[in-house]
Amino acid sequence: MGSAQQLHLGVALDGAGQHPAAWRVSDVRPAALFTAAHYLAHAKLAEAASLDFVTLDDTLALQPGGEEVVRGRLDALLTFAAIASVTSGIGLVPTVTTTHTEPFHISTAVASLDFASRGRAGVLAVPSRTEAEVAHFGRRTLPSEVDAEAENAEVVDVIARLWDSWEDGAIIRDEPTGRFIDREKLHYVEFEGRFFDIKGPSITPRPPQGHPVVAVYGDSPYARGADVVLIDEVRDARERFPDAKLLAGLSIVLAETEQAAIDRRRALEAHAPFPPGLSFTGTPADLATELPRIAASAGLDGFHLRPAVLPDDLALFTAETVPALQAAGAFRQAYTGTTLRDHLGLGVAANQYAEA
Repeated sequence: MGSAQQLHLGVALDGAGQHPAAWRVSDVRPAALFTAAHYLAHAKLAEAASLDFVTLDDTLALQPGGEEVVRGRLDALLTFAAIASVTSGIGLVPTVTTTHTEPFHISTAVASLDFASRGRAGVLAVPSRTEAEVAHFGRRTLPSEVDAEAENAEVVDVIARLWDSWEDGAIIRDEPTGRFIDREKLHYVEFEGRFFDIKGPSITPRPPQGHPVVAVYGDSPYARGADVVLIDEVRDARERFPDAKLLAGLSIVLAETEQAAIDRRRALEAHAPFPPGLSFTGTPADLATELPRIAASAGLDGFHLRPAVLPDDLALFTAETVPALQAAGAFRQAYTGTTLRDHLGLGVAANQYAEA
């Protein structure tokens, strides 16, 4: 049992759940979706099960749809900053839209989240592809999909350079000489790219992890520079992303019997279809059997789980699926490190500007 592949598991904490009709059947009151307490409660569930991280979706436009869908959201990064100090183990990976946000701002905000969480921050870098988001800013036209993805990749590059612009020992607080920082350990990044010209250094010291974890979605042709790639299509995924931690998105609808899970899914689908992508409908025990099998066959490192309804599917997953995975040797019994990079086995991030 000890030789089984150790899976990495993240979970999406989006609204009342991934399904558009989740709010109709969830025990969560609609007003709670706009409180940090809602996301804290579900992050605590994930943390108690020693999951790697939680994500929170975000865009710069209202969700599409009419009166029958949840519309409106809290800022993902600020919400996770609000719960950072009252969580202790779970990684916090908010979505940040890169197309209308300066990389300097992204780098300092994510670094600040890493300080607030004591080394558990990440960022899911996502480009904008809608006219609605363009209209909120009025500074540019809608980029093509290829250009938006290329810009996203450039942002990922730049924010890592800005994190490295302070060396780990830059803060010296030398009272006899009156020096707070060692100026030799601050570096200009002098970045000139297709989309940005950035001088640096950052205004925020190098974060606790050096580099907070960077995740992207795997539908991008520029996804290779990220630490974690989230995919919906598993075919040939390992060949496309040989170096990243590869996690497949998986919607889950769980119940104590397979028929009860099917009935739950049908009740949701009576209101609206499920979003496209991989999904599982069944018992927590059967899911515990399926996850290692799928991971082994597709060369995956783990899964980014999307509970159809919160808290229902997350509660069943953490209470029953995770213990079954632990019993099979396919998931950790407890956190063995303190940072999100520790959880994911990413190792120490080297500083590209520090002398060897």
